[in-house]
Amino acid sequence: MNGTGALTQNLDVAQLVLYAFWIFFAGLIYYLVRENHREGYPMETDNGVTVRGFPIPDPKTYKLLHGGEVTVPNDQPSPQTLNAEPAHRWAGAPLLPTGNPMLSGVGPGAWADRADRPDLDCDGNLKIMPVRLLPAVGIIQGDTDPRGLPVLGADGAVAGTVADLWMDTAENLFRYLEVQLADSPRRVLLPINFARIRRHQVKVNAVLAKHFADVPGTRLPDVVTLLEEEKIMAYYGAGTLYAVPSRQEPLL
Repeated sequence: MNGTGALTQNLDVAQLVLYAFWIFFAGLIYYLVRENHREGYPMETDNGVTVRGFPIPDPKTYKLLHGGEVTVPNDQPSPQTLNAEPAHRWAGAPLLPTGNPMLSGVGPGAWADRADRPDLDCDGNLKIMPVRLLPAVGIIQGDTDPRGLPVLGADGAVAGTVADLWMDTAENLFRYLEVQLADSPRRVLLPINFARIRRHQVKVNAVLAKHFADVPGTRLPDVVTLLEEEKIMAYYGAGTLYAVPSRQEPLL
């Protein structure tokens, strides 16, 4: 027999499989890098230089679940105005807040340009709602009901009282506490992950009591949009660094 057609006798199959894997893996890396550049590009540096990045994919339009569409990548600049300035003249220097650091939009207070519409569940209903609109929702027996409890800042001063809870109906968990301010008719939302609910009080270590007055509000009393959620979260996040000057100092 001359071995005609017996490829495995004349080729190293293991080496061919290895080469095929290398080609596949290189293509996978290229694809992932390209898709990673679909959002956030082009970038603009501190000195005004536009960085296009490589490779940049062709624009692709996505149809959203509840109507509308979005095309990425695009050249739309962010509408945000950062209240900050570079700490040094060289490019890439850290930004220092100007004005109220809690609303500067930098560092732990940065927020993304999410849609200014409420989050919806798969049926198109509001996903996050106050419990006062959900008569079937209550607090499980044995857990502390925070409604009516005082809300204390990191300084121990009373900022207000818990008026209600806001629930994520899709995930079946509480997202926010609604706080009635002590010295104002305003009500503001407190992300529940920033709250420490105790038996007789709610403690917030991220901000001081006086800072609750400037928490970004909602356009409607019973609805919070995705953009509003971003700004509210960013405000308390900024407090972890900027609420007290000593938090910006080194630990040692």
